[in-house]
Amino acid sequence: MKSKSLLLAIMAALFVLPACNSGQQKTDESQQQNDSINSVLSDSLATAMAERDTLMALMNDISDGMSQIKRVENIVSQGNLSGETADKKRQLRADVVAIQQSLQERSKRLDQLEARLSKSANYNDEMKKTIKSLKQQIADQQAMITDLTQQLAAAHIVINNLNTRVDSLNTVNTAVNQEKTKAQEESVRLANQLNECYYVVGSKKELKQHKIIETGFLRHTKVMEGDFATNYFTKADKRTLSVIPLHNSKAQVLSKHPAGSYTITDEGGQKVLKILNPTRFWELSNYLVVKVG
Repeated sequence: MKSKSLLLAIMAALFVLPACNSGQQKTDESQQQNDSINSVLSDSLATAMAERDTLMALMNDISDGMSQIKRVENIVSQGNLSGETADKKRQLRADVVAIQQSLQERSKRLDQLEARLSKSANYNDEMKKTIKSLKQQIADQQAMITDLTQQLAAAHIVINNLNTRVDSLNTVNTAVNQEKTKAQEESVRLANQLNECYYVVGSKKELKQHKIIETGFLRHTKVMEGDFATNYFTKADKRTLSVIPLHNSKAQVLSKHPAGSYTITDEGGQKVLKILNPTRFWELSNYLVVKVG
């Protein structure tokens, strides 16, 4: 009887143990499910926060971009680009290029963010509306930058044209000055040529030797009628030649010069020829021949 009672107790215990094990397993599975749900919720929240932060940062960047454009637009709208220094104009162009690059980068970031959000459960109507607004702002800024670029380019062309006109005027002025200088030089050359005169002072023998005079027994003296030596003459300027020392006590003018246009005086025992009226003195000949001794 005791053996039968022990057997029944053991069998009852065996049935109870599986029941206890089954309850414990259900408790563990429930805890795992809760942990998984919490993890998913935590990840979703972190993702949503990250997406929100990315969107806010992009909105701030786009707002800053508009401020930069407005600053450049204000400078250009003043209409005095041609009066700006070369450094200032270069800085303006560099600013516009930098803004263009930033706009391209922001547009790319916005496209990437939109692609991520479209796959996210957080992409609601409000976010869609914000993305659309940001796209429009970028488009508006790109249009403004295009307009500013054209204005800067136009101003640059005007400046170049102005410089070209100035250079052309300078070239013309240079050419005119050169022609004026050439004309003046030619005028001086002609004036000098017209006022060239030649004189020679020598003895009868010297003058004959250089064929400046021809003379003989009972023959009239001829002056400069043959092939005389012009290199024996001294070249001078009618406008400045007024006194010719003859270095001799005797002197006679053999060439033809009007009476009263000159005089020969005695200074310290030496004859000196003085031209009193250059115009009249040289009107008959540009050569003066004086025989001394």
